[in-house]
Amino acid sequence: MRSPTGLRRFLEPPPAAATPPGVAPGAAPGVLPQRAGDAQQEAGPQQERCEMCATEVGPSHSHVADLEQSSLMCVCRACYLLFTYGSASGRYRGVPDRYVRDPSRTLSVAEWDQLQIPVGLAFFLYGSQRGEMSGFYPSPAGATECMLDLQAWARLAEAHPLLRAAEHDVEAVLICRDQAGVEYFIVPIDACYELAGRMRMLWKGFDGGTEARESIEAFLAGVRARAKDFTPESSDSRESSDSRESSDSRESSDSRESSDSRAP
Repeated sequence: MRSPTGLRRFLEPPPAAATPPGVAPGAAPGVLPQRAGDAQQEAGPQQERCEMCATEVGPSHSHVADLEQSSLMCVCRACYLLFTYGSASGRYRGVPDRYVRDPSRTLSVAEWDQLQIPVGLAFFLYGSQRGEMSGFYPSPAGATECMLDLQAWARLAEAHPLLRAAEHDVEAVLICRDQAGVEYFIVPIDACYELAGRMRMLWKGFDGGTEARESIEAFLAGVRARAKDFTPESSDSRESSDSRESSDSRESSDSRESSDSRAP
């Protein structure tokens, strides 16, 4: 059986090996004659393809968010660039690959407690379809939504600009609390999918087990290594660009309507 690739490898645990016909469960495997199709089943992972144009893509590829289906699509670089920041509108949005932290403004344990999240690791994103911030935490069932006090979030966002700098629909704020304190980052939404999928695959027992905890630590180590320091100017320039694009679009539309009204 071929193994899933890309983000799909985090969506379900690997299938258990099937017992060959005629062999009792638990019996030591013997040498069996090769059957038709065995060679195909023993092949390596299936080659991932772009879900838009069917071009083959490698293990490290880009993703596009489908806002209507609340899902991610694995895509080639060319298709990804069609829906990147500044050129995307409508149903699809390219998922950025930036990781950001703000070491100049630490988030205290008391501030974290204001959100009343029942776990120590959660991510928060603004969804255009819902028109508000939502909070989720990884669990054995996948990404589990938690009740978020929007007023408390707004207060924290005023004091911590990074909390309001994530790009809608495709980036999230990841917050982790442990004995050392509270860390928070902006991460791509596909990283959150991966984190939730890891927990769904590896969680065992009440506390998750050693393998799940080690996987979380490895994930967070990767986030820390990739994160760059936050500069509010970059966020302001993106908002300004959005405003200019929106204004240009309205002016262009008004100009066309004016021209049409003058036409005989």
